[in-house]
Amino acid sequence: MPKSACSKSARVEIRSCTAALVLAGAALPSTAAAHSFGRIYNLPVPFWMYAYGAAAALVLSFLVVAWFGTAPAPAAPAASGQQSGVLALRGLRRLHVPQLLRALALSGLLLCVLTGFWGTRDPYRNFNMTFFWVVFVLGFAWLTALVGDVYALLNPWRTLAALVGRVWTDFTRGRIRYPRKLAYWPALALYMVFIWVELFGFTRPQSLAGWLTGYTLLNLSAVWLFGAADWFRYGEFFGVFLRLLGRMAPLDYVPGRGVRLRAPFAGLLEEKADSTSLLVFVLFMLSSTAFDGLRATVPWYRWFWTDPTGLLTAWLGQPPIHAYVQLRPYYLAYESLCLVLSPFLYLAVYLLFVALAKWLGRSRHSLHELALSFGYSLLPIALVYNVTHYYTLILTQGVKIVSLLSDPFGRGWNLFGTAGLFRAPILPDLGTVWHTQVGLILFGHVVSVWIAHLEALRLFPGRGRALLSQLPMLVLMVAFTTAGLWILAQPIQQGR
Repeated sequence: MPKSACSKSARVEIRSCTAALVLAGAALPSTAAAHSFGRIYNLPVPFWMYAYGAAAALVLSFLVVAWFGTAPAPAAPAASGQQSGVLALRGLRRLHVPQLLRALALSGLLLCVLTGFWGTRDPYRNFNMTFFWVVFVLGFAWLTALVGDVYALLNPWRTLAALVGRVWTDFTRGRIRYPRKLAYWPALALYMVFIWVELFGFTRPQSLAGWLTGYTLLNLSAVWLFGAADWFRYGEFFGVFLRLLGRMAPLDYVPGRGVRLRAPFAGLLEEKADSTSLLVFVLFMLSSTAFDGLRATVPWYRWFWTDPTGLLTAWLGQPPIHAYVQLRPYYLAYESLCLVLSPFLYLAVYLLFVALAKWLGRSRHSLHELALSFGYSLLPIALVYNVTHYYTLILTQGVKIVSLLSDPFGRGWNLFGTAGLFRAPILPDLGTVWHTQVGLILFGHVVSVWIAHLEALRLFPGRGRALLSQLPMLVLMVAFTTAGLWILAQPIQQGR
């Protein structure tokens, strides 16, 4: 297309299309927004004041940790606490509590499938949408960060595989040895597919039931091929995801060994990422949530639909927004590619700062070893990003699970007498939402600074070198904090 096609009148059209662009962006199907309730909200003070304040708080916390922090001692089993945990676990087993919880978890999975195929098509009245996306994916994940990796006990797919193994005696033993080179890459691939379905799959009750059925068959096939122990450690991505979140909990549950108490977030210092694939998995926990927030901002839409470079306009002969229907599939492909590449972009930035830390601290450890050692320090950030972006869904839709339990198929039942409870959403004030988000993001970054510095004291000889090594990591944390606040502030400032 000739360059003259991008004429002055076309540029005027581009500007005039901005309002239409925002409306079109708001009309795009997406996950429920956790940041807007239909009215314009202006930040109480300018955004730059929040950014400067958060950065100052991070620097101050860094100085406090640098002055008072000491290298953590090697992790050792707490004999008394663990023994009491074992005794408590044995008591629960006598009451058949673990078996009951596994049965409930498996029943929840089965009910999600049944209500999806044979229940109402209204996603707000069908049990499976609220239970899976809000109660399990969000609520249970955050609970895991408080009480530990109880999913290792409740995993419904593991329970189902064990039931099949009772009939098919060698089913869970596997047919071939799990290739160690695969590590956690299958879990990462499945995690990416899951996030893609969440953001772009436009799931409804029936399609969610289909996805869950397919994931169940995939897990059973993988258990048959690789064995239950290896697959549920490396391949089943919910197990990997929740196990990472459980490292931050003050309770440490190990199947067969009991429960022990520890300081909050101390589990992040007791082990490190054991492969590059697990490090990329952690980074995707961070980048996927940031991407979900970024794609809801006006600048993101403008970058594609108003074509600031003029290349698409010159090629099409008109602004891209006028070819919305034709370009929509390309926009989906563009966003999908950005999602897949996001953890590797984060990895490149992360490795750059770790390399600077290695150089300043004059460490003899390899870059790969340092990157794995500091990887878990990013988990508190990933957790608070997830909570800040989605926690209002618990208040607006999650509370409805009480009424949906009595009418899971949406047919007017009242099985437990709760059908009339919590049917209306809880809508907090936007000012409360914003300040809660700011506080959580700052808290997560402060914890990450603390974890990274304690890890540095263990890896670098002397407090001076450890302090120097953490200056690049502090800059990285400040950048993450500012970027996170900016992403959260965009929809509010635009009134979307």
